[in-house]
Amino acid sequence: MGLLRIMMPPKLLLLAVVAFAVAMLFLENQIQKLEESRSKLERAIARHEVREIEQRHTMDGPRQEAALDEEEDMVIIYNRVPKTASTSFTNIAYDLCAKNKYHVLHINTTKNNPVMSLQDQVRFVKNITSWKEMKPGFYHGHVSYLDFAKFGVKKKPIYINVIRDPIERLVSYYYFLRFGDDYRPGLRRRKQGDKKTFDECVAEGGSDCAPEKLWLQIPFFCGHSSECWNVGSRWAMDQAKYNLINEYFLVGVTEELEDFIMLLEAALPRFFRGATELYRTGKKSHLRKTTEKKLPTKQTIAKLQQSDIWKMENEFYEFALEQFQFIRAHAVREKDGDLYILAQNFFYEKIYPKSN
Repeated sequence: MGLLRIMMPPKLLLLAVVAFAVAMLFLENQIQKLEESRSKLERAIARHEVREIEQRHTMDGPRQEAALDEEEDMVIIYNRVPKTASTSFTNIAYDLCAKNKYHVLHINTTKNNPVMSLQDQVRFVKNITSWKEMKPGFYHGHVSYLDFAKFGVKKKPIYINVIRDPIERLVSYYYFLRFGDDYRPGLRRRKQGDKKTFDECVAEGGSDCAPEKLWLQIPFFCGHSSECWNVGSRWAMDQAKYNLINEYFLVGVTEELEDFIMLLEAALPRFFRGATELYRTGKKSHLRKTTEKKLPTKQTIAKLQQSDIWKMENEFYEFALEQFQFIRAHAVREKDGDLYILAQNFFYEKIYPKSN
């Protein structure tokens, strides 16, 4: 009897359900507005920071062309591939920029579109090459490779990047869109509320885990040509390999990130002095982990590995890994389980003509 007394009439129950649905829609709308306001605020703050820096340099007096030596005129571009430990590595650059005296700038493209319009490419190249107030500079963002030589610049920036096992990268991105990470845990993600596991998605043939979603690291290295974004293009993979060897200073892998950082510190100390020690013994504030991530089963992995797209992305990953390990083998030595950077291993002799 007690249960019957507290049961709501059907009409009242329907009204309650409708009211709850309306309230949820209202909250969703308010959250969206807050996100848009936050984005506008971030852009306004960024513009203000840029103006402050430019004004500070203006007050210091005009800068002469000769004032910038080779190290001060240096620009690094890290066109980061999503979910390859890119935020973790970038935060090291932020931690070191004040101490090592360089600027860090995030390339924030609309909707994280990795392909720039032709007019934006021109603007970007002009900014990179002529914005002396931001030199030395470390630029990072989810942007595909851009060939600066096409624009007639005299000095090209230094490109670096990190890539990851293709399936591991896709799994991480799949759960990131649903649960976010421990870096900004309160931020609402695009697929939030979807509890379907990656295994279930693959079994059902879902679009978010389709083999086509693996096609990302190749086009990021291939660049802004239309064929780069043609899924499964052999030309795109060949071009990506060419760019990796000829246009990138160093490409590391997520699985060996510490070694990548060590090599950068040895080769480019102007930017990365102290990076290895920070990575090893720091507070690890730079480390970022996707939450609620579940490893896929062997059956799921085997199904994805049947795809020609996986075979191409994996071939590119193995190619990058082999190149990285080759560079590392000629730059470090192992002793008691630790790696040590080799000292300078060349010198000059038989110098003629002899000075009097």
